[in-house]
Amino acid sequence: MVRPLMPGGTIGIVGGGQLGKMMTISAKNMGFHVGVLDPVNDCPTAQLADWHIVADCDDVLALEALAKRSDIVTYETSKIGVESLNAVIDSANVPQGTDLLAITQDRLMEISFLETNNVVIPPYETIISPTDIQEAIDSIGFPCVLKVTRDSEQQNILNSMSDLAPSMGLLREGTCVLEALIPVKKQLSVLVAGNGQEYTTFPVTETIYRDGILFETIASADIAEEVSDEVKRIGIQIGEALALHGVLAIDMVLTESGSIYTIKLTPRPHSVGNYTIDVCNMSQFDAHIRGVCGWPLGEVQLFSKAVTVNILGTALSTSFRLIPEKKDWNFYYYGKKRTVNHRKMGHITIPTTTPERVLSEIDGTNL
Repeated sequence: MVRPLMPGGTIGIVGGGQLGKMMTISAKNMGFHVGVLDPVNDCPTAQLADWHIVADCDDVLALEALAKRSDIVTYETSKIGVESLNAVIDSANVPQGTDLLAITQDRLMEISFLETNNVVIPPYETIISPTDIQEAIDSIGFPCVLKVTRDSEQQNILNSMSDLAPSMGLLREGTCVLEALIPVKKQLSVLVAGNGQEYTTFPVTETIYRDGILFETIASADIAEEVSDEVKRIGIQIGEALALHGVLAIDMVLTESGSIYTIKLTPRPHSVGNYTIDVCNMSQFDAHIRGVCGWPLGEVQLFSKAVTVNILGTALSTSFRLIPEKKDWNFYYYGKKRTVNHRKMGHITIPTTTPERVLSEIDGTNL
């Protein structure tokens, strides 16, 4: 095992968003110095870091400068260019490496990795030209979803042949994947943490989305124990296959019949795990810093169930009005300077024994 990084060392973070800010809090608590590379002045992470290199996250010279000033380099954004990071990998200590980043930035590579490791995924077909779609639909059926392989956020759901024409524009972006749209009973997520030799999982959570953006997380998910055990087993299996350092988020869906399909991997801490700050013995950010620094991880304990709700865009002002009213709610704000529709501006975690009651309470707030 690589020699652990001890307190007093410096961690360089690529990306300066709220995940980096919360990584920085954990790193500082463990005695580390922190630098950040991000193009935005006074970005959330820079508000707490010891120093800030203001440059694009794909700027090779800036990455080299970050590496020279850091004992290890990690990333809080999964959109950093693999080629840029590979250009400095020989001179930078990047425990996560770039393989996981490459896998998660290309849906076909991600599918191949999951299939190779016997992880169940939705049926799919590769679409290279428009003529491939009809044959793929005959194989997969409706409903299905057409995705650009290099950006999973670009996708169109097809419920019938009438949805086909508006989707043709995606093919101009390059090769696509047509995937079966699995009928969902619950959307689930699990966080896996590793230090390259040992791996642990956080509780399985249920996730609720609004307009494609994560809105609420329920920890832990109300599912059968055998389902939870299987989700965690899949998580550990994926972590081991990657020799994971740090935290990986895995999105899955559960069907009415009890089948579990793995949908997406995210190679960093994720807003789905923000509840861990309040109700676990270590947060996902603690686990990430421990993992990339080569520290032991131990078993995660959940002290209380909780619901986390993201504060999105213009709901920021609504959340301010709730502060005097909600004494049991834990409010977190990221310090972003621009309020943009659907942008995560903060989150609220509510420890509870009755998640359903809290969800109803949130519904009545206009968040």
